Amino acid sequence: MGERAEAGGIFRPSQWALAHATFYGDETASATMGGACGYGNLFQNGYGTDSVALSSTLFNNGYACGTCFQIKCYQSSACYKNVAFTTVTATNLCPPNWSQPSDNGGWCNPPRVHFDMSKPAFMKIAQWKAGIVPVMYRRVPCMRRGGLRFTFQGNGYWLLVYVMNVGGGGDISSMWVKGSRSGWISMSHNWGASYQAFATLAGQALSFRITSYTTRETIIAWNVAPSNWNVGLTYSTTVNFR
Repeated sequence: MGERAEAGGIFRPSQWALAHATFYGDETASATMGGACGYGNLFQNGYGTDSVALSSTLFNNGYACGTCFQIKCYQSSACYKNVAFTTVTATNLCPPNWSQPSDNGGWCNPPRVHFDMSKPAFMKIAQWKAGIVPVMYRRVPCMRRGGLRFTFQGNGYWLLVYVMNVGGGGDISSMWVKGSRSGWISMSHNWGASYQAFATLAGQALSFRITSYTTRETIIAWNVAPSNWNVGLTYSTTVNFR
């Protein structure tokens, strides 16, 4: 798609390409909460209603979670002519529907590139009664306020971390955790935007090393969580990708 990293790992937009967009849920966007990326409540976690579910061709087994796209309605009578584009974050998977043909209902069937937007996001670019519209789209840098955020799940022997508010490319390829009494431990990709380590890390302050999927830049967030960290909590940092 033409993404590339410049010096310093800064993410640059891709070229515009053609696809289609539909929407799911209603005006409240309640159907978009949860989702295959594991971001939970999108309002609490800073994503709001400007979200999109990607067809599996784009979703890339969850590695596309957190990526940002500009989407503009293209050559349809339903397009709002005065809207240049809207920007959305990938928070969910639009699964295939093999019971319907790819050109009539099975919009997210591979190899289609498709965007199933939240209804509020879709309504920014087109009349919702259209149901489906052709769009032009491109990957763009994610503009995030503040640093990376880490939400912990798991137990004393298994740490599951959801990474949120990722700037720049918005995506993550690999991650490591370091306790104050351990070396760097490689974490495996669980699903969506979550990574796991099977290690006993209780009672240690935790640092994380994260590599961007798109730019390959690596950043370290030192002492993200204090030694009395707990599951169910979210820890904020001051570092982020650009």
